[in-house]
Amino acid sequence: MNIRFVDNAGSADALRVVPVSKNDLPASMPPVARDNAERARFTGKAGQVLEIFHDGGRLALVGLGEDKKAADLEKAGGAAVAKYWTSGESTIALDLSDSDLNAEDAAALLLGMKLRNWRHERFKTKLKDEQKRTIETIEVIGAPAGTSEAWETEAALAEGIEFTKHLIAEPANTLYPESFVDICRETYAGTGLEITVLDKQQMTDLGMGSLLGVAQGSVRDPRLLCVVWNGGEAGDAPTAFVGKGVTFDTGGISLKPGPGMEDMKWDMGGAGAVAGAMLALAKRKAKANIVGVCGLVENMPDAAAQRPGDIVTSMSGQTIEVLNTDAEGRLVLADALHWVQTEHKPAQIVDFATLTGAMLIALGHEYAGVFSNNDDLADALLAAGKESGDKLWRFPLSPAYDKLLESPIADMKNIGPRVAGSITAAQFLQRFILDDTPWAHCDIAGMVWSDKPGATYDKGATGYGVRLIDRFVRDTLES
Repeated sequence: MNIRFVDNAGSADALRVVPVSKNDLPASMPPVARDNAERARFTGKAGQVLEIFHDGGRLALVGLGEDKKAADLEKAGGAAVAKYWTSGESTIALDLSDSDLNAEDAAALLLGMKLRNWRHERFKTKLKDEQKRTIETIEVIGAPAGTSEAWETEAALAEGIEFTKHLIAEPANTLYPESFVDICRETYAGTGLEITVLDKQQMTDLGMGSLLGVAQGSVRDPRLLCVVWNGGEAGDAPTAFVGKGVTFDTGGISLKPGPGMEDMKWDMGGAGAVAGAMLALAKRKAKANIVGVCGLVENMPDAAAQRPGDIVTSMSGQTIEVLNTDAEGRLVLADALHWVQTEHKPAQIVDFATLTGAMLIALGHEYAGVFSNNDDLADALLAAGKESGDKLWRFPLSPAYDKLLESPIADMKNIGPRVAGSITAAQFLQRFILDDTPWAHCDIAGMVWSDKPGATYDKGATGYGVRLIDRFVRDTLES
């Protein structure tokens, strides 16, 4: 989708979209249109859309809500596109002439339009004409001063979110550790991002037995991908974002049930979020030093796969009794977290992982869970989640839960009892944080994929996490 800033719509019959704040119909609206809006009980609540035909043509009113929150503005833009994206309309004229939006508000509205127009169509070969997306251009009329510049920043964010959606939507036969790296190399070319990749032998030499144990049942070799953006002051310790990248998770020998296993292609959603966020930060030239690390493996149950009861030695030297091979994400993150601390000495770390089914039981698909050893870091993430719409809810950490991971023959087990599953997973990860480094763990299991369309995504990959990371960086590292 192209975004163009113009004085007048290029096509006289282009659909005109007019944003409307709640209970605030534009004064310039034709009387017949105002009457139609009132009869249809259009109030301007966020995401409400009403098409009106009148003597001067037709227009679509889209509700912005009451407080002009970024999430509501994105929802409004997304709703307008969702209504018309297969309608045959190729151009939409977004008329901001009578709105009281500022440049940042207008850019957020455009971001919602851009994101909602994305759909993974690489393997669609038989779409009927009425199923094909037709919107190609948004012509912005009467944009407030500075909107073009504000949109450049949000366009970078859109690229990052769409990249994350693409990675998560790809099937496991095309997206696996090696191809994940290749796609990132190609996408990052020319952005200034620095890439380091560790292969299986290099990880073996470093003693990453925890990560490698997960990968040993697959013919697909694992990778550790590290992406660095140096946009801040030279010498300042970076902030690290670490993502779980299990490109397909069968559960290993602890095999998952068959129904729904196809969804496990998105068990790399944490790595996808980190990869997309790094692209967005580089594209908008964020003034911060950032390290993104993705632990990439495939968890398969062949004759070489690790067994329940095996003991592995992590890079940290700590030993782990693997009681359930389907609790594999924490094994991947254990070595990825240790490596980034010893290699890059970050000032703080935030990891993202589709880690536990227990998180879906607790929060459903409305919030991701956040655990942290540092209140300031947790509060900053919660605030970024609220502002960006990638919502978080904080859960506890406690030595009482830590005891549930004690093993009689190793330093720890990789699972606790059935209760408090998300908490014991976070307690496990905390054991690999060095010297009380500020750290937060985001369990995003319920957020990276949706079986129905949302405000800024179609059914499938949501792009969750990219806006959260970007907003956190803006508010805490660049402010």
